Parts: sequence; C-alpha cells; structure tokens
Amino acid sequence: MPTFPEDAGSRSRSRVASGRPAVTKERIVDAALELSAESGLENWTLRQLAAAVDAYPAVVYHHVGDRDTVVVAVLDRVVGELTLPDETLPWRAWFDEFLPTVRSVLRRYPGSARRLALFGPSVAAAVPTMNTGIGRLLAAGFGAEAPFAYNLLLATACQFVAMEDDREGAMALQLDRSEGYAAYRTREDLPGMAVLGESIAALVADPDLAAGYYERLYAYAVERCLDGLEQRLAQLKALESLTEPGQ
Repeated sequence: MPTFPEDAGSRSRSRVASGRPAVTKERIVDAALELSAESGLENWTLRQLAAAVDAYPAVVYHHVGDRDTVVVAVLDRVVGELTLPDETLPWRAWFDEFLPTVRSVLRRYPGSARRLALFGPSVAAAVPTMNTGIGRLLAAGFGAEAPFAYNLLLATACQFVAMEDDREGAMALQLDRSEGYAAYRTREDLPGMAVLGESIAALVADPDLAAGYYERLYAYAVERCLDGLEQRLAQLKALESLTEPGQ
C-alpha cells in the first residue's frame, strides 16, 4: 500500500502538535454526511471533502476509498438513521409508521433517495430494516411475494422523495409551470385540466398549502401502494384457501 504524506509519522505528529484532529475514516464520513446535508449527495467533490477534514484528497482515498466508496459509506449512515417501528405491529400499521420516517430521513440528505432508488439499499445498515419489513410481510401471508412487495413500497418512497429533491432545485421553473396550469381552471371544454387548474390555483394562492404539497403527495402514493398490496393479500389468501386439503 502506498504511503501518503499525511500518513507519514512526521506529518501525523505535526497535526497533533498543531492541535488538529487526526484524519480517520469516521471523521471523513462525518464530513461527507455534513456536505451531503448542506449541498446534496452528488454536489460535493473529493477535493471539497478533503478540505473539510484539512487533508489531501489522497488521504481520503487512503482511509475510505474513491468518491463512490465514500458515497456508499454516507448512505450507510443515512439508512442507519431510520427508526424501525415495533416489529409486532400488523404489516400495514408497521409500514404506515415506517414510510413517513423514510421521507423525513432522506429529505435531510438530498440525492440519497435517488441513489437508493437506482441502486437499492446495498449497505450494511439496511439489513435490519429489510429483514423486519419483509418479515412483517411474510407474517401477513405474502409468501414468496414479500420481497417484491417490500421493494415496491421502498422504491415508490425513494422515487417520490427524489422527485421532491429535484423539483426543489428548480423552484422558479416549477412556479412558472404552476401558474400556467392554474390558467386552465376556467376551461369547461377540458374538464380534467380544469380540475387540475383549480388544485394548482389553490396551491399558488396559499403558501401554507403549497408547503405541504409534496408531503401529501408522498403520503397519497404510499397509501395507494398499501391499498393495492392489501387487495393482493386478499387474493393470495383466497387462492390459498382453494388449494387447502379438502377444498
């Protein structure tokens, strides 16, 4: 393994002598997590991260790895912040409590939801979450479909948070489009657009209503997914009853 200037004994002693904290993997990931909260997971460079811990980029690479490896470590921390509900709750109650937590945690670190939606929660901290969530679905009777049901819920959650992250970064364009849609509210010849226009006009006129729009949209999306899974569970139980001995 190559030796970097920061890791040489004389350099390490100079950091201690000057009162600067040692560069460690934990401190690097702490700094990356903070940068992600401030500017988004994809919006900081390895050089900026190195500056945040008062070191050279080569030192970051030595302690953690390349930028992608640092990002995975950040995601591990982010997923680790998720609070799991009581595992004895019925499956729907468990997800009704858990999914709002997913949004609140991922929103603290813009870009993390998009990364998780694209590549999945391939981090160690996700194991307890996945085990418990899939376990609740297995206990409910989803059987071999339990992993699919879990992935549907988490992918939907991540995608809607990612959309919220992206749109927040283009707020001016979003407002222009909102006003354009609001203009349709008087179009009797386009009833669908008229209803959309009415809802958009209400958002434009009420900042408090607009501020909670994405939270309501997120809740609507995950609740409709849960509704669909509840219907599917009823189908699975009906099929099971038909195949039971004596039926």
